[in-house]
Amino acid sequence: MPQISVTINGRAYPVACDEGEEGRIRELARMIDAKVANFARQVGQAGEARLLVLAALVLADELAEAKEALGKAGNGASAAEDSAVAATVDRLAARVEAVAAQLESSQI
Repeated sequence: MPQISVTINGRAYPVACDEGEEGRIRELARMIDAKVANFARQVGQAGEARLLVLAALVLADELAEAKEALGKAGNGASAAEDSAVAATVDRLAARVEAVAAQLESSQI
């Protein structure tokens, strides 16, 4: 299992991922870093854990809105396709939570 380094709020973190997912994980880390940087500009360096929680909440809200929009769109997607999208979203959310937990435990 490959291990890569991602940088969030100027700090590098090692993250394990499945083979071939390195680019996707780096892109997700850039999204999180952008959210954290935005909050840091707004409220200052209020502590890394707090900034990560704020970023996670905003990303979760955006994800929930996207799920709702997808459900309302009724774009002809089958139940199996909807389930596949939901499963992917759940896996990504679990990864974000794992990274947040790892970040939080590294600050102790």
